[in-house]
Amino acid sequence: MKRKFKRVLSTVILAFSAVVLTGGPALAADKPHVPPPFIEEDVALIEDSARQIHDVIDTIDSHVDIPPYYATPDADPGVRGPMQVDLPKMREGGLDAAFFIVFVPQGDLSEEGYAEAYRAAITKFDAIDRLSAQYGDAIVRADTVDEFETAMHAGKLAAMIGVENGYAIGENLDLIDEFYARGARYMSLTHGGHNQLSDSSTPRGALGQKSTETLHDGLSDLGRDAIAEMNRLGMMVDVSHASNQAAVQIAQISKAPVIASHSAVQGVLDVARNLSDDALKAIAAGGGVVQVVAFDTYLKAPEPKRIAAVMAIGHEMGLTSREAFRAASQETIAEFRRRSQALDSQWPRASVSDLVDHIDYAVDLIGVDHVGISSDFGGGGGIIGWDDASETLNVTRALVDRGYTRNQIKKLWGGNLLRVWREVEAAAD
Repeated sequence: MKRKFKRVLSTVILAFSAVVLTGGPALAADKPHVPPPFIEEDVALIEDSARQIHDVIDTIDSHVDIPPYYATPDADPGVRGPMQVDLPKMREGGLDAAFFIVFVPQGDLSEEGYAEAYRAAITKFDAIDRLSAQYGDAIVRADTVDEFETAMHAGKLAAMIGVENGYAIGENLDLIDEFYARGARYMSLTHGGHNQLSDSSTPRGALGQKSTETLHDGLSDLGRDAIAEMNRLGMMVDVSHASNQAAVQIAQISKAPVIASHSAVQGVLDVARNLSDDALKAIAAGGGVVQVVAFDTYLKAPEPKRIAAVMAIGHEMGLTSREAFRAASQETIAEFRRRSQALDSQWPRASVSDLVDHIDYAVDLIGVDHVGISSDFGGGGGIIGWDDASETLNVTRALVDRGYTRNQIKKLWGGNLLRVWREVEAAAD
């Protein structure tokens, strides 16, 4: 198996990689990621080093969305098909593990809305259970860090669960316990639109929310109670999609480190969805980690002509609303992606280089121990060079090219996230 092969050769390869990339022995302290002087002959060396590093580290994508009919013939993760992440693409790209996401869209703050969100969440939990039942010989559910490490040593892929949008619990904190029992190991408090727990970075006009108004000035009292319950259980708290005011509050009141499962940084691109420097510093001060996301419009300002062209494609295909995208087949979504990607020659999307620009900024501001990587595949993620799981090695290539060491890349690709997860486990009552 691939993982067993990794463990056998790891000592030799890691020592070689450390000497090449840091100029010192494998146990030497990390050095800042200063790009080495460019020499044309170094291109092959970068490629070889990237492959060697990628083959001996464990790589985790902290945010992969799934459709409600996941692990059925219409969205089969066991075959190489139209989804951005399936088991063959994970193997091909060297992506060892992912958090598969129980996402629910934001709706009205009413009993009916909460009930519908809960039903939608259970549908996604059931879908991830089908993944484990159908393909347990290839991908293992990991509900603890120890289980994750066991899966890696056995040469298996690993699947974990995150919940996106605490709206699904309504006003019933007992549902956090239920979600934890179903395998959820992180949960974000909000998504697009303020809800009963937290203000969102992107208020929704469709819900009667104005972009300049908050609902709670950050967290609600119920949101604070939800964080305490997550801390008690050992569930990571996710600040992604929360307003920056709420993100700072979450980081400050949580008794355990928090994560941003899929966020970019305002210091590179100032859009509301990205994290401010204050939020980054607050997350790091509590020992947390920011998983920088490969989402085009969070990394690079899009060309207006591209936006218009993409909207025209969507209109032609009947994809004119969020609801239409959620109802579309995976083949339809893949065709939309292909047609949109064809625009790259005229108006390029963000690339892996842009992703690493955001990683660089975060590392320089809060340190390499507090930064990680995510894709948001299945939920709008995908950039030039990392458009699906089969291209995961390209991210490692770009990190090597920027001068990151093997140990730093290991931290970015999941080491930091595992540290936080283990600390959250340890802090549980």
